[in-house]
Amino acid sequence: MSTVTLTYCVPCGFRERALDTQEAILGSLEGEIDRFELVMGDHGVFRVEVGEEIVYDKERDTFDIDAIVRDVRAEL
Repeated sequence: MSTVTLTYCVPCGFRERALDTQEAILGSLEGEIDRFELVMGDHGVFRVEVGEEIVYDKERDTFDIDAIVRDVRAEL
């Protein structure tokens, strides 16, 4: 089992997106995750990590909650 960390930009207003993503991940994978962390950030960040592995980064990936859940599952 692993830690999933979702870091999101507060000034950008990404809180709702972060909460929706958290709900989707936990709804599908809660039994496989030891810890889920929401980390408040800035400078446009929106990133999902499993342990040390970045599975989604707004700077490089298209936002798709289903794809994020699949990528988290694959990394677990």
